[in-house]
Amino acid sequence: MSQKEETNEELKAKQNEEHEEAIDASGVSEVEAEMTELDSTKAELSEMEDKFLRARAEIANMSNRFKNERELLVRYRSQDLGKKLLPSIDNLERAMAIEVDDEQGASLKKGISMVLESVQAALKEEGIEEIPAIGEAFDPNLHQAVQTIPASAETPADTIVEVLQKGYKLHERVLRASMVVVAQ
Repeated sequence: MSQKEETNEELKAKQNEEHEEAIDASGVSEVEAEMTELDSTKAELSEMEDKFLRARAEIANMSNRFKNERELLVRYRSQDLGKKLLPSIDNLERAMAIEVDDEQGASLKKGISMVLESVQAALKEEGIEEIPAIGEAFDPNLHQAVQTIPASAETPADTIVEVLQKGYKLHERVLRASMVVVAQ
């Protein structure tokens, strides 16, 4: 072999080495690029899983909140009707308080009594009941003090001695507070 051929061969070998090194380097950079892409894809997947879990928890919370609201609506559905009927009950009770002398008045009073009892029974079925007052301790959540009288040995302080207007509640919710006279 001549020196020129040797130099060409060496040059070719050197070029092949450089080319192989370039391939190795680009292969390494391709692997690194794929690893970086894999890591970013894993991070995206983790982020999406987190978003999914948060969305699922939010949906569960909304479902529970709506369920509770529906239960409250069902439980207190008769609140507005009860409030509207309370003045009628008051009027029926006032009519019952009137003294009658004749037979016709007695029969009318008996009819009013029957109507009053049926309305009270219907309200009780719906969960509306009278707030106990006379002889009870004054509770500002249930009673409205309209007047006070001095306390005595028979009536201790903060005791209700008279009811001016009955109060009603629907389950634990007050529809109308009792108007009362309280011993002080």
